[in-house]
Amino acid sequence: MKIGLYFGTFNPIHIGHLTIANHLAEHSDLDQIWFVVTPQSPFKKKSSLLDNYQRLEMVFQATKDYDKLRPSDIEFSLKQPNYTIDTLVYLEEKYPNHTFSLIMGEDNLKGFHKWKNYELILENYNIYVYPRISEGKTDTQFKDHPKIHHVAAPIMEISSTFIRNSIKDGKNIRPLLPYAVWEYIDEMNFYK
Repeated sequence: MKIGLYFGTFNPIHIGHLTIANHLAEHSDLDQIWFVVTPQSPFKKKSSLLDNYQRLEMVFQATKDYDKLRPSDIEFSLKQPNYTIDTLVYLEEKYPNHTFSLIMGEDNLKGFHKWKNYELILENYNIYVYPRISEGKTDTQFKDHPKIHHVAAPIMEISSTFIRNSIKDGKNIRPLLPYAVWEYIDEMNFYK
C-alpha cells in the first residue's frame, strides 16, 4: 500500500489540510494519506500549541468519515527532537508492506536542502508537492528531480494561526473547520 505522510502540528486541522489530503488520495497513486501529528517539543514550550492528544483527537474527528485519510501518532513515541528521516526509517521497519512518501507545500520544498539527511530522503522516497502562494521566485534546485511530483491540488491559503487568532477575537470561523473539529474546539474552549 502506498502511504502519503502529511506532517504538521494541526493546531487546529482545518478544511485546507483536508482538501489537500483528499485531493492527493483521490488524484494521485497514493492509497492513503496519514496525518502525522508532530508532537510538542519538550525543549520548546509554545503556549498556543495544544496538547499532543488534543490535536490528535481533532485530526481523528476531521478524518473519521474519510476512508483514505488517517490520523497518526507515530511520532509521539519517538525520541525528541525528531527528524523526518528517523520517522521514515521507523515506519519502514514497522510497516514493511507499505511504501511511504512525503507530502509538502512548495514553501517547504524551498528549505528542503536544510533538512537532516535530505539526500537520503530524496534517494529513497517520493515527495508530493502541492502549490502555495509564495513570495519570491520558485526554487529550481529540485525542479526536474524524478522523486519530486508537483500535484495540481487546490491552493488553500488558510492558516491555523489565523483560525486561532480569530477564535481568540470572538470571530465565527466555523466554515474553515470540519464541523466535528469546530464542535470539539467549542466544547473544550480552546484558543480563547
